[in-house]
Amino acid sequence: MSGAPHISVMRDEAVGAMEPPRGGTFIDGTFGAGGYTRAILDSEGASVIAIDRDPAAAKTAQAFKAEFGDRFTFYAGAFSELDAAAGGRVINGIVLDIGVSSMQLDQAARGFSFMREGPLDMRMASAGLTAADAVNYLPHEDLIRIFQVYGEERRARRCADFIVRAREIEPITTTDGLAEIIANALGRGGKINPATRVFQALRIFINDELGELYRALLAAEQVLAPGGILSVVSFHSLEDKIVKAFLRRRAGETAGRSRYLPPDDSDVVPPSFTLGNRSARKPGKGEVGSNVRARSAKLRVATRTDAAPWSTDEEKLLPRAPSLDDLAACVRRAA
Repeated sequence: MSGAPHISVMRDEAVGAMEPPRGGTFIDGTFGAGGYTRAILDSEGASVIAIDRDPAAAKTAQAFKAEFGDRFTFYAGAFSELDAAAGGRVINGIVLDIGVSSMQLDQAARGFSFMREGPLDMRMASAGLTAADAVNYLPHEDLIRIFQVYGEERRARRCADFIVRAREIEPITTTDGLAEIIANALGRGGKINPATRVFQALRIFINDELGELYRALLAAEQVLAPGGILSVVSFHSLEDKIVKAFLRRRAGETAGRSRYLPPDDSDVVPPSFTLGNRSARKPGKGEVGSNVRARSAKLRVATRTDAAPWSTDEEKLLPRAPSLDDLAACVRRAA
């Protein structure tokens, strides 16, 4: 593996908000290289349940177990499974760092980056359908929608046009192959690589990142003890939009109702979270200067109340786009 080591963005702010010096059990839902976990375990009396679906994280977890013993537990799975990882224990804080890590980007064999030649994979869990499956089997209109929704690519149709044309000649199987197709479609000028948004869209789609995030927020609501803190660091507007909408609604800021109308007690649900600050926190200039990944980061923090969790189906926060089930059906038909 090459490249700089992964640095946990806004680590001090995200962990500090959970007040680990008071002890308790905390969940690091995105363990990775263990930056947040170590910051928590450096506080005397605190314990951590670390979660990661990336098989590469298991080796790091072994070293943490050897160093911290019973204060550290590793759960191999997605952070949407944090309720299962908690195992009925009282959870005093949860930290989530959403998105892909520097370690994953730096491994060419993982296929996350257009900057490194490798198989068109992009799977965080190294299992299931790949980005190559998506570009080779999804219908033209589904590719357009994925690039529009998850990549916010204005020229999504043109990207899909060039992909469909190329795959009719031969399968698209490598990161550099797809990057070249997108460069031909969009041109090579501009401040960012023309493949940036398409690669981002495919990564989010293949790993169901927005669905995982929403399910993790629901699970956090279930397992956090009253007074427990949820800290979420996001790097993309789609992620932050989901976190922001979820927490504001759970804090009782019901959308669509005029503040000039009297309260309607018939459908009021007690807030399950309180917000110390309605606005997201951003990293300082020093951190951005030393870690370019931090420049787009936003931290949102909320405190769990003693109210019961809300129902899980009263809101639709996820954008409408093709699903992995749709892709699986396309692959089966092509077999």
